[in-house]
Amino acid sequence: MEKSKEEETKTDSTEYQLGRESELRFEVDNNETVEVEMKEGFAEIFGTELLLDKTYKFKSGAKVAIFTWHGCVVMMKGKPEVVYVSKDTPMLIYLNTHAALDQMRQQAEAEGSRGPRVMVVGPGDVGKSTLCRLLLNYAARIGRKPTFVDLDIGQNAISVPGTMGALLVERIADVEEGFSLTAPLVYHFGAVTPSHNMKLYTMLTSKLAEVFNMRCRTNPKADISGCVINTCGWIKGDGYKCITHAAQAFEVDVIIVLDQERLYNELVRDMPSFVKVVLQPKSGGVVERSQNFRRNARDEKVREYFYGHQGRLYPHVFDVRFSDIEIFKIGAPTVPNSCLPLGMTPEDNQTKLVPVQPSPELAHHILSVSLAKSKDEDLLTTNVAGFVCVTHVNMDRQTLKVLSPAPRPIPRRYLLLSDVRFMDVK
Repeated sequence: MEKSKEEETKTDSTEYQLGRESELRFEVDNNETVEVEMKEGFAEIFGTELLLDKTYKFKSGAKVAIFTWHGCVVMMKGKPEVVYVSKDTPMLIYLNTHAALDQMRQQAEAEGSRGPRVMVVGPGDVGKSTLCRLLLNYAARIGRKPTFVDLDIGQNAISVPGTMGALLVERIADVEEGFSLTAPLVYHFGAVTPSHNMKLYTMLTSKLAEVFNMRCRTNPKADISGCVINTCGWIKGDGYKCITHAAQAFEVDVIIVLDQERLYNELVRDMPSFVKVVLQPKSGGVVERSQNFRRNARDEKVREYFYGHQGRLYPHVFDVRFSDIEIFKIGAPTVPNSCLPLGMTPEDNQTKLVPVQPSPELAHHILSVSLAKSKDEDLLTTNVAGFVCVTHVNMDRQTLKVLSPAPRPIPRRYLLLSDVRFMDVK
């Protein structure tokens, strides 16, 4: 005899009782949805407090840790891929880090100086994004307004893949949706790894730091609150140069190295004495993500940009005439030194704007809408207004069909081509 839906729901419900300073960790996979509801006590997810008797939904790909300082009872519905309770957690270390950073903010307030600028570094899959979120949430909970800077162009938390950006955090992140992405500052890079164009990556990092410094001069609260900088997981060779360049550009005070003793020692050796470099453990719940998982996560991030969290938004689809836009790609193909004009180096090619003629090959590519009003403005270092996705190219009618979060027309003429693709199958 088949079970009723009500009986199935009861079977899928599990109650977890967590003791002091323990963590309920779970992963959602295989297109499942897991619902979590806190029945008693106090708990948080990456620094955001959970409300009693409110249902939180986590979709496929979610990796979640519910932490409690004093104990709680959590009801879970659904079938997570992995679920367990652990008392082996570095949360006390992370809380002490937050407390030390806020002492620096209090000192900055008293002396009229700037607040702490923190950079989180380490190899891939050690929980850098999670620690950034935790520190930002704890700061927001006590009334600070730190700036979140995300230099991870592959798994960016502020905007779509292939970009870097900054966001003033004025309130705590939502458990399901993350930080409110109102008016972020975003720059186009166009690929998901810095090695694609090192010169452009360092140029945009410097530009982001310059704009952040300008904001600090006009916003004392943001200046005192400082910033938390997330970085890529590439830490060797040119990747290490990216880290040291970012530290110099943002004039960081603290570098937190997660789970990488060699990187810690290299930074202690190379950083000025006033930069505090600290080595901290990663959370035991952190797992290595496959290339396929990363691809799916990037795809989901783009989908969320157009359709909103859980598909709550309805994007627009319209035609754009070739004559109304100009498309550029940053970086020309590398050529041998002997073929370059006198005095030119291969690096100069990396920041060259190459006009792109519309063709069927543009289909499914993401285009960044530059805020530049004319070609005289630097298209490379002008931030973007948003993104459109080319869904079809009609060569006969000389039009592109685009998916856009806003209705026509596209607000600016100049578009930058990204290697990031998105298949709209909704």
